[in-house]
Amino acid sequence: MGILSFILFLIVAACCAYLAERLVPGVIPGGFLTSAIVGIIGAWIGGTLIGHVGPDLAGVALIPCIVGSALLVFLLSVLSRGFAGRQV
Repeated sequence: MGILSFILFLIVAACCAYLAERLVPGVIPGGFLTSAIVGIIGAWIGGTLIGHVGPDLAGVALIPCIVGSALLVFLLSVLSRGFAGRQV
């Protein structure tokens, strides 16, 4: 995988994470890099749960990536609300 392929992979993963963030009630803290990381982890989760289904762009299966990212955004928002309510 070359550097250009990796950059395209990050952009597609971040866009999928952005779409996932708009689909579920939750917020990804941080900017583009955090969205890209959530997208990569979401692509892995979605690929593990669903498999390689649907269209593919820059090596990322879009449907599993969006579903996995949505699941991850939801879990992160639930965990962050749970920790925000506690006082130390």
